[in-house]
Amino acid sequence: MSKIFDKTKQFIVLSAAGVATLPFVSCNEKKQEQKPLNILYIMCDDHSYQTISAYDTTYIQTPNIDRIAADGVRFANSFVANSISGPSRACMLTGKHSFTNGFTDNSSSFDGSQQTFPKLLQQQGYETAVIGKWHLTSDPTGFNHWDILIGQGDYYNPTFIRNGEKVQREGYATNVTTDLAIEWLDSLRDKSKPFCLLLHHKAPHRTWMPDTCDLSLFADSKFPLPETFYDDYKGRRAAGEQKMSISKDMDIIYDLKMADKDSAIHSRADLEEWGRRIYRTMSPEQKAVWDAHYDKVIADFKAAGLQGKELDAWKFQQYMRDYLRVITSVDRNVGVVLDYLQENGLMDNTLIVYTSDQGFYMGEHGWFDKRFMYEESFRTPLLMRLPGGVKGDVTQLVQNIDYAPTILEAAGVSVPADIQGESLLPLLKGEEWTPKREGLYYHYYEFPDEHAVRPHYGVRTERYKLIHFYGDDYSEWELFDLASDKHELNNIYGTAGTEQLTDSLKAMLRRLQEMYGEQQFIME
Repeated sequence: MSKIFDKTKQFIVLSAAGVATLPFVSCNEKKQEQKPLNILYIMCDDHSYQTISAYDTTYIQTPNIDRIAADGVRFANSFVANSISGPSRACMLTGKHSFTNGFTDNSSSFDGSQQTFPKLLQQQGYETAVIGKWHLTSDPTGFNHWDILIGQGDYYNPTFIRNGEKVQREGYATNVTTDLAIEWLDSLRDKSKPFCLLLHHKAPHRTWMPDTCDLSLFADSKFPLPETFYDDYKGRRAAGEQKMSISKDMDIIYDLKMADKDSAIHSRADLEEWGRRIYRTMSPEQKAVWDAHYDKVIADFKAAGLQGKELDAWKFQQYMRDYLRVITSVDRNVGVVLDYLQENGLMDNTLIVYTSDQGFYMGEHGWFDKRFMYEESFRTPLLMRLPGGVKGDVTQLVQNIDYAPTILEAAGVSVPADIQGESLLPLLKGEEWTPKREGLYYHYYEFPDEHAVRPHYGVRTERYKLIHFYGDDYSEWELFDLASDKHELNNIYGTAGTEQLTDSLKAMLRRLQEMYGEQQFIME
């Protein structure tokens, strides 16, 4: 199992009140003339906290992303409100839970007429832009400039929509997205105004296609299987019913690139077709480099004739290698943007945020993907660097509905009363912070779909987690003591001695549902 937060010793840890236990070092030791605060918000799709070395060094080093952590704040307990791409993005934009902002699952369409933090910044004179993955169906609103991927987007030679016009661009999506961001920062924006740039990478979303220059990375690496890789899901019915198993559901062609030229390897028909189609966006030159790498991997795989647990282990290793290659490209490109800010004198007046739209399973419980309220997908990385702010760890429970009010307050813009999140700016300044909410509320709605994760809602406190999976004639409760069961293997709901705890958590859950306007979901 990953050694989560094993780099904690490298950071100053904050007390429970949010006050530094050691003196903080200001990012700017000399007072300088106050400038309007710019906002750079970098978000990846499906970037697990386990694969950022500021959190965990088990799998990879991410020196550029770590620069943000080293010069700012690392949130050690950062979570989402709904662990799936589009809804999570809507929560981030609005500062509101999914039911309130209306985007509950990926079949929804975001209501662009509603209040968002970029609109509020724009109204106060900010130059705003979103570049990269959007994935909210409707066109972006509240932006002076937008240049977005269509849907999930392609890794190679992707088509973007630039302010309403389709443009296909040659290259690798992460590099192209970064180039477009630098272009906007350098020559397209009105430099007389403060800026807010949302830089959204497609990577490392499924199917984890690496850049050609990274294909040889990790070729000789062997990654440890997580302790829970062969979880039997005892006492957790919904966990046993999902379809996101590396063993059973990770497709050998679509996900693991075994699209052999003689078509001797076959997989699920629809995924096999997509798996062979995704290479068609490549140029001949790109395809030649790709084939030089994967043809050998395919030949070795065929010769091995793997079955059972040996095949499971091979799939895990192949998944990890490709995923980490994609992360390497992300980290390199984060470095490009940070270097641009440094070279152009923008570091001293730019709030930098790095996060993901949710967490992701790196083989824990035998899974890939996200969706569940279990820790690996509920948690998300969150790093923030505020000029003149503190450096260190924040241990309080925070959530992605908190991003909007944090950015607004940092920019000096009033936070509307209907925003459900709470500003984290005091934590960035080393000040006391006491949230109004008692715990974190979570709600996942999407069912059925490819991964068959049941709808569920729940509450998390510092120590306990209560989850309710629901549906027509379906009701399953789970209760975990995270202090003694960090992998969430032992469902103690209904066991003797937990009655008072269960009643207390259910009462808290009801209060949170009432607070966020979800009374119709209250169930005993």
